[in-house]
Amino acid sequence: MILRLILGALLVAMALGQLVSFGSMTAILDAYGVTSGTASTALAVVLIAGELVAGLWLLVLPGSKALAPAWVYLGVAALWALLAGQAYARGLTVDNCGCFGTYLAQPLRWFVLVEDALMLLYGWLLLRASRRPKRKPPPRLRAPEGVHE
Repeated sequence: MILRLILGALLVAMALGQLVSFGSMTAILDAYGVTSGTASTALAVVLIAGELVAGLWLLVLPGSKALAPAWVYLGVAALWALLAGQAYARGLTVDNCGCFGTYLAQPLRWFVLVEDALMLLYGWLLLRASRRPKRKPPPRLRAPEGVHE
């Protein structure tokens, strides 16, 4: 449950930072070289919405075993990891990774990829915890032959 609260707070902080600096998000995402202009703006909306949905769900209902927030979290983490991984592999210069919009800006370096890998790991852990099978009730003992219940 602690992991859910921490990840929820992190996602909400990311979304709020991006919302407050929404005017810069298109340019930040353009730097990754996958989308540009309107497509980057749409990508920003998807990322922010996903971060808010998953983050608030994890904060408000930390004990929930619902799969939806885990999948949304994992989707957001995967999008950021794919953006960073491909840009790093192509040697693109990304001055601000954009995780918190224009706040806590850091350039795309190898350790951002490590952070993204950790986010994916946490997403997998969330998904795994949400998919645990429900416990079966203990088997009912049968009364010995000739004894009635």
